[in-house]
Amino acid sequence: MPGVLNTVLIEGSFEELADEFAAYLDQLKKNQGDESSNIQSEVAALQGNGKQDDVLKKLVGGAEILNTAPEKEFIPAYSHLLHLVRQSENENMFLARICQHLSKPITSSPSNGPGLALSVLSTIFNILDPDDDIRYNILLTILAVVRQSSNFENLEPQLKNLDKWIVEWELDDEQQRKLFLTITDVASTAGEDETAYQYLIRALRTVSSDAVSNPEATSLSLRALKSALTHQSHFDFQDLTALDSVQALRRSNPIYFELLEIFSTEGLDEFNDFKDEHDGWLEEQEFDVQALNRKMRLLTLTSMAASASQTRQLPYSEISARLKIPSEEVEVWVIDVIRAGLVEGKLSQLNQMFLIHRSTYRVFGEREWREVASRLDLWRTSLVGVLNVVRQAKEERMREVETELNGSGAKA
Repeated sequence: MPGVLNTVLIEGSFEELADEFAAYLDQLKKNQGDESSNIQSEVAALQGNGKQDDVLKKLVGGAEILNTAPEKEFIPAYSHLLHLVRQSENENMFLARICQHLSKPITSSPSNGPGLALSVLSTIFNILDPDDDIRYNILLTILAVVRQSSNFENLEPQLKNLDKWIVEWELDDEQQRKLFLTITDVASTAGEDETAYQYLIRALRTVSSDAVSNPEATSLSLRALKSALTHQSHFDFQDLTALDSVQALRRSNPIYFELLEIFSTEGLDEFNDFKDEHDGWLEEQEFDVQALNRKMRLLTLTSMAASASQTRQLPYSEISARLKIPSEEVEVWVIDVIRAGLVEGKLSQLNQMFLIHRSTYRVFGEREWREVASRLDLWRTSLVGVLNVVRQAKEERMREVETELNGSGAKA
């Protein structure tokens, strides 16, 4: 993985090292049954004629055979090649070809191959200047290898550097989108659904305003919508509805957009109406209907808790009716909504009440701002009342002290 700076130091002249490396490639090819390989002689014919890049073309072109090299020789061989390539003014051209080789399977070590490839790729990444834009292509290759190896846990700590790299490499929107989508695919393959979703959203944010309805934007928007709805622990959809490309689904895919609006602001009754109106549609779109039902019940209970902000309590009977569940299942659903982090509170079995300590607003709009303003007014009124009580007590005490002082003076 990209990390600390690496260096590649090998002793010897370019000519000596090129000849040695060419001989090694010929030997590997012969080991694979290619008796006609003569890279060493071809390189020798080019040496000393100022054709260093032509020599490197031969060496790098033949370096794909390194993927058959014994495991213990793999990294030293690539270090040898990198040392030669670093002496060229056109090193980026050769590094791009080397990355192509490393993205292919390491046949000599199927189990450790991805780790070997990542080690060499990381070396390439780190020996280049921070603002060298070829690092972008190397990172894409690293991501491809990580996806093949399911080695996401080693990549994830490096993602904190991504914003800095984007600035250093001066990536345009299309390049950023490609990078974010690649990370999305890698994270998804590794089962890191939340990370995959967050980078999918970042990819959508790179879509320009005049491209929100093109096929790519529509496809990505639908992918993000389905991901958000099916993710078992994702309950906030405002990040989606704020995107222009998602808003464009209102025209291009109105049923999808209607479903998103229901999960954003509505409850179980509206969801059931949707299913009745579009009978079989969810199954056709390969949604897990049972998972959607569960999420909608949790969201409905969340809305109920937010609406009960004045009384701070919900009767079991009301929860049972709104969620359309037997009364004996109420406590299970309340515990689930608390575990999901949507509501804080405790159950009162004696009074058959859910006592609410804190609730989450699914959408924070004009109505919620009015409620906040109302609470602030109530709080201010309460504080004014407390201040008046304190002021009256203070004045009363001052009068008492004055009376006591006047009484003492009269006796004297």
